[in-house]
Amino acid sequence: MSDPYERIAAALERMAPAPLEAPDFSSADAFVWHVSPDRLDPVANVNRVDISLLLGVDRVRDILLENTRQFARGLPANNALLWGARGMGKSSLVKAAHAAVLKDGFALKIVEVQREDLPSVGRLLNLLRASDARFLLFCDDLSFSHDDQHYKSLKAVLDGGIEGRPENVRFYATSNRRHLMPRDMIENERSSAINPSEAVEEKVSLSDRFGLWLGFHPCSQDEYLAMIDGYCDAYGVSVAPDRLRAEAIEWQATRGSRSGRVAWQFFVDLAGREGVVI
Repeated sequence: MSDPYERIAAALERMAPAPLEAPDFSSADAFVWHVSPDRLDPVANVNRVDISLLLGVDRVRDILLENTRQFARGLPANNALLWGARGMGKSSLVKAAHAAVLKDGFALKIVEVQREDLPSVGRLLNLLRASDARFLLFCDDLSFSHDDQHYKSLKAVLDGGIEGRPENVRFYATSNRRHLMPRDMIENERSSAINPSEAVEEKVSLSDRFGLWLGFHPCSQDEYLAMIDGYCDAYGVSVAPDRLRAEAIEWQATRGSRSGRVAWQFFVDLAGREGVVI
């Protein structure tokens, strides 16, 4: 009769998932990380707009694009946090910068990671570390709530632990919050913690691990209208300027806000009414 410990070990081995094999990274420029089971799914067509259509964010666009080019060339580059007003093109800029670098002839991959999957990123990094390719890890709409421990996993991604962060990986994230967590959560830590300064520092220090902080702010009416003009020119929608301006201003008034997203939504409606396929 075999040893019971051997039988237990054999059973556990059968239950354990097979080691994840690296995909063919040459098959696509973009991938999505999934867990249960771990896998990297290629994305054939990335949902993005051309970087020339992202107006009103010129300064942050140029900074992020140069940082991405440096990384693609094998030069020093920072992790980047794009934070600020909703609908101003933060995630669009990340994807557009990646596309622009690809057009420059650099082989750069982008891997999207969901916030809830951050605890698994250590396994992903081990997979990417073994590749000769260079990767942008991208987490969209990143934020943390009270008692959310996922931020500790993100610290490990940014710092790399004892092994260090892979040289061929950088992390780009977007968030509506500069410090990735609501202000009332930070204030609550100050008022209730035994050592308020240490409790606040632990959480605020997370955003300090991003070398680039790129702020996005609400656009002016002129910038909003310029965005719409840019879409019309790019997709061949011809409308009388006075009518276009009046309808665009009415649209943003009914929405109660101005942003790149609102400008695009108005343009989609306009293109549909004009019979233009986009």
